[in-house]
Amino acid sequence: MLTESFPKLNDCRAVRFLRAFFRSRYYIALIVALMVCSELFGAELFVYYSYFLFMAVALLFTEDTLAVVPPAVCGYMTFSAKNNPVLFPDTAVFSKPAAATALIVVLVLIGVFLVSRLIFELVKRPKKGFPKLTVGFLVLGVAYLVGGAFSGHYSARTAFFGAVQTLSLCLFYFYFYYTIDWKNTDKSYLFEVFTIVGVGMLVEIGGMYFGKDVFSASGVNRDKLFTGWGVNNNVGCVMAMCMPAPFWFSATDRRAWGFSVLGCCFYLGVLLTQSRTAMLFGTLLFCACIAYTLVCSRGKQRVGNAIVFGVVILAMVVFVAAFQEEFNKLFYSVIRDEFGSRGRLEIYQACWEVFLSDPLFGVGFYASPGALVGHPGIITAPEGVFLPPRAHNTYVQLLASTGTFGFFAYFYHRFETIALLFRRPSKEKTLIAFSIAALILTSILDCHFFNFGPAILYSILLVFAEKRSESAEETELIPLKKRKATLC
Repeated sequence: MLTESFPKLNDCRAVRFLRAFFRSRYYIALIVALMVCSELFGAELFVYYSYFLFMAVALLFTEDTLAVVPPAVCGYMTFSAKNNPVLFPDTAVFSKPAAATALIVVLVLIGVFLVSRLIFELVKRPKKGFPKLTVGFLVLGVAYLVGGAFSGHYSARTAFFGAVQTLSLCLFYFYFYYTIDWKNTDKSYLFEVFTIVGVGMLVEIGGMYFGKDVFSASGVNRDKLFTGWGVNNNVGCVMAMCMPAPFWFSATDRRAWGFSVLGCCFYLGVLLTQSRTAMLFGTLLFCACIAYTLVCSRGKQRVGNAIVFGVVILAMVVFVAAFQEEFNKLFYSVIRDEFGSRGRLEIYQACWEVFLSDPLFGVGFYASPGALVGHPGIITAPEGVFLPPRAHNTYVQLLASTGTFGFFAYFYHRFETIALLFRRPSKEKTLIAFSIAALILTSILDCHFFNFGPAILYSILLVFAEKRSESAEETELIPLKKRKATLC
């Protein structure tokens, strides 16, 4: 913003350096390193104020808001277990008024800078029209806001929670649509972000294994695998969403085999979260990524990729066969639980019955079926509880909480996203679709679509997919045979 008021700053060497730095992978790596330090060592406040400092400088001196993307992706995964007030109410730093106030202050400061830059962009560089998913997000947002209306369970906090859910899904989608200079944004940028974030997630997954009571005489207890921002299921979802990113470079970079190795490490990271849902759908997506890479890479790149995948698969088979005892101990909890639903089937049945009692708008998010909390009937979450019990299935949750209206609103939104992702396909959109599929598929058996962190990642993936879609539309007049060749 300052360079618009003081044009001579554009010729300043320091400003040129800052602009290059904020678009570089070094900046992304720094943001991810801070994320990992925050989660592992409980340095949230230091990291949040560092994020604010970086974003403030970037918003004042850079051409657009691209530098906000890494902190937006990483922010959710910064919370540490030691400072989680739910896990450790007596010792967590955010249980103390001074730390809570400091957190609010930094969030307000970040919000002020973001809003100021948005206003600047809309005034100085107005963009015509609306994003392609506007109507779907609007309808879904209305469904979230009115969920539970006329059921007797509706309240102001129900509407507030619906509003926060909606914002997590679409705020950055709209914000980046209007504030990023997409013509000067490299098409590899999003994959760089998610690749580096995936490396940070591997470190956080390793950190989970140093938690208390993780190892027992029988083997690893996956119920003790958690971070401050989520249990192993949440970590598995985010890791699965990061997994497709390195395969972009496997298919396009001359050093393809190295990124293939990294992609395989990401898959192993998904397995090590020991989230059965992430393991199942992550395996399907891993196979899709392998197929994508082998089809889209060429010549020596394809040979190198094929060798890496063959060696990794062979090594996994040999490990399971030769170290059966160690394998059984590592995945003891998964093997013990087998295909047990852990009460999900009972929850789904209870949600269906609740839906039948109020089929139009449901009962809202805070009036949960008793099966979620071990009691008969409908249980209203106590006052002061922000995150209510949820159904571990997107569609059942929508029926119970928002009724028929919300259910069809979601599918209208999903129709728009499918049209966006599959109309004029490209390499970029294919891998973005894989990352989005990781969220949608794991949400069949978990509640990730209603968690704020994955929802933010979802919104960022969608806006990058849309701008890539617009790039594809510019090639509309290219002959069909040539256009097909560009997909790989």
